[in-house]
Amino acid sequence: MSETAFGWCARIEEAERVAALGFDFIECPLTALRLEEKDGLRERIRAYKSGPLPVRAVNLFFPGDLKLTGPETDAARIRRYVDAAAEALHEIGVRTAVVGSGGARSFPAGWDPARAKEQLLELFAAMGDAFRGSGVTLAIEPLNRGESNIINRVGEAAACAREAGSDAVRALADLYHMDVEGEEPEAAAEHAGWLAHVHLAAAGRAAPGTAPSRCRELFAALRRAGYAGAYSVECNAPLTEKTLPYLREAWEEAGR
Repeated sequence: MSETAFGWCARIEEAERVAALGFDFIECPLTALRLEEKDGLRERIRAYKSGPLPVRAVNLFFPGDLKLTGPETDAARIRRYVDAAAEALHEIGVRTAVVGSGGARSFPAGWDPARAKEQLLELFAAMGDAFRGSGVTLAIEPLNRGESNIINRVGEAAACAREAGSDAVRALADLYHMDVEGEEPEAAAEHAGWLAHVHLAAAGRAAPGTAPSRCRELFAALRRAGYAGAYSVECNAPLTEKTLPYLREAWEEAGR
């Protein structure tokens, strides 16, 4: 058995296929639970709880229409959504909730970037309070500038986690976004103490094992830095039997 946990990002309907390929867990979109729609919510939560693999992590935290920055934020709706997420994810047994949501967090033209950062820091601190004791760690995801105009590099995500001042708030490193932003694997290793989770992809967001990737280099850097968390494959490609053997081999080679 691999000494670290590898998962695949997919909808819960694909869990059987993810399990058949040998992955340790599945990472599902939180938005698929449709937390603001009470009709059928219990059944959706039950599907996340009863699948053939644990839903160890979730991504796509906020729906795109729930604006987190700018003049049109709805504090009451955000608070209700965060509270509902904390309750649902605790029940499901999720360990890491990835907070990327580029559409929700990007600030509109003409809005002061410093004010947008203040809004997000206030949000992350409030989320830390809401998730404290839930067993779920929030992981702020840096997104490349084509997907978000704020928090684009691993160090920026780690700095936001520090400023949030909560044990429930940490950062994430995503190899695809690092590639787009020109960040080296050492950028993730530098902030390894703040990382709660890592996303993997090959060049062009292909599946690792089917295209060139820097997974081995990232594994080596993070192993040296003492990162002991899990990894999820997040790519724009179908599930493939090539990925997990490639990752396990790369992981072993990185430790030699």
